[in-house]
Amino acid sequence: MENLLNVALAQIAPVWLNKKATIAKIEASIIEASQNKSELIVFGEALLPGYPFWLALTQGAKWNLEVNKQLHAHYVRNSIQIESGELNSICDLAKEYSIAIYLGIMERAKNRGGHSIYASLVYINEQGEIKSVHRKLQPTYDERLTWAPGDGNGLQVHPLKQFTVGGLNCWENWMPLPRAALYGLGEDLHVAVWPGSDHNTKDITRFIARESRSYVISVSALMHKENFPEETPYIKEILSEAPDTLANGGSCIAGPDGEWLVAPIIDKEGLIYHTLDFNRVFEERQNFDPVGHYSRPDVTKLIVNRGRQSTVEFND
Repeated sequence: MENLLNVALAQIAPVWLNKKATIAKIEASIIEASQNKSELIVFGEALLPGYPFWLALTQGAKWNLEVNKQLHAHYVRNSIQIESGELNSICDLAKEYSIAIYLGIMERAKNRGGHSIYASLVYINEQGEIKSVHRKLQPTYDERLTWAPGDGNGLQVHPLKQFTVGGLNCWENWMPLPRAALYGLGEDLHVAVWPGSDHNTKDITRFIARESRSYVISVSALMHKENFPEETPYIKEILSEAPDTLANGGSCIAGPDGEWLVAPIIDKEGLIYHTLDFNRVFEERQNFDPVGHYSRPDVTKLIVNRGRQSTVEFND
């Protein structure tokens, strides 16, 4: 039925800072989700190849510290350059199994020189085509020590059966204007991706659902001490400071009325399944629609720059 959408939330841990092994884990999740008749699978923020947890453990803000320089270089080497085809195998699976994918990656953007990295949310449609790459607009706190700020190019939505799906990275979900941009594009299924932990997802997931009268899927990764590979640079120093649990998950789904369909799930690795009924969106928009009948564009209006930003422009 076109009004029903089967979704899978991939609450998994990366093979930290190992892109090849993490891709294999992502591919296994896609196959498992498709075998359970999922039509959309969502992975957490920066899952490929992992969140920069070392910054809080190795004096990340200390200037010119060798441990941080080496870990940053290792991180960049394990980040993804889309233009070089590093997501091709994932796109092939999307096409083979006719499943749409939202995937959080660290992107080594070729159009920005190829040495800086961006926390990007990639949408791959069920034909295996990359339809948008949203570079996180504003890295949060210590993330700014290793991630670059993105641009508005990825503020896009996509048709999926009767739904219109869009997404944001982590604390971008607290930014009212990016949310409003997606609402204005007709979003009724909002994807919020996180590095992990229910303290992020337990409030904002229901709030966005109630504000937008949309479904909201929050997907977080997991991270425990055992997820740090032995070959990681300065692994002993990292583990000596790391707690046993760095990210406990908290993936969840709220309905268009802001109530839980799946309450935050803690410290359980695997896929979480649910079926969404589009008709619930129409029901809840009856009394509130933030960019439709309950808006005043003659009084307040948002202007969005969606140009892909780069340092140089060549006119050959």
